[in-house]
Amino acid sequence: MKSTRKAYGEFLVDIGSNKDVVVLDADLATATKTDMFKKKYPQRHIDVGIAEQDLVGTACGLALSGKTVFASTFAMFMAGRAYDQVRNTAAYSHVNVNLCATHAGVMVGEDGPTHQCIEDVALMNVIPTMKILSPADDISTKKILSLCMQEDGPKYVRLGRSDVEDIYDNTYEFKIGGSHTFGDGEDGTIFAYGPTVSIALEAQKELEQNGKYVRVVDLYSIKPVDKEAILKCAKETEKLISIEDHSIIGGIGSIISNILCEEYPKKLEKVGIPDTFGKSGSAKEVYKYFGLTKENIISKF
Repeated sequence: MKSTRKAYGEFLVDIGSNKDVVVLDADLATATKTDMFKKKYPQRHIDVGIAEQDLVGTACGLALSGKTVFASTFAMFMAGRAYDQVRNTAAYSHVNVNLCATHAGVMVGEDGPTHQCIEDVALMNVIPTMKILSPADDISTKKILSLCMQEDGPKYVRLGRSDVEDIYDNTYEFKIGGSHTFGDGEDGTIFAYGPTVSIALEAQKELEQNGKYVRVVDLYSIKPVDKEAILKCAKETEKLISIEDHSIIGGIGSIISNILCEEYPKKLEKVGIPDTFGKSGSAKEVYKYFGLTKENIISKF
């Protein structure tokens, strides 16, 4: 088990021998794990301090000069405090910059509602040209970040605080606009991304023991989303559920609902954070409070 933020830090060290790679942070290098890169390549790590707008602006300037740039802070600050710069400097100018936001969702736990960013997918999704990616484990984090280096334009990569189960092996290939489906059951489909994929897979395993066969779709590419996979599951499976560590307003549930409404009308049950702020407590406690559990998914079948 490993957090996706730690996998991010390891990835930066792995690519650090490339002298064009520059990493920026906003006084949170230890938490975002960019300190791993800083220890090995201090001359190419820039800490702008508690100035998230400057973080994005400086990152874009370096990217426009030809550098391969990764900029990091907590999701609450990247999507909230620096939104103007993300929208106008990074996206409107179509800058090739990688905005890697850690500590997303209520998984932040004890830091409480002020730091639990449950709006970032919705905010980033409405920005033209922005790509949104959310890896589920160590391997998918590193492979998706490698893809980001090959993809032009602004990217928002959503990373988590807590350790998560290993899901993938090195043989699987990811792609921008792709997804991965686990299983081929016809009783239902569980759509998930990031830390909720492992929860969905646990539910899938227990449901199978009870004679219910469902699919789990990891929508690791949130924008562009894999529309074809969503419609295929809607047509081939009986029940549709989405689960996410994000508000159900504007999250993947809303994205799926829009596709279904336009192309194949069918009910989708959304599991996520309702129209409310988060709660302070351990990640496990907060997940249980909001029903982000295998037990809650199983109860819906």
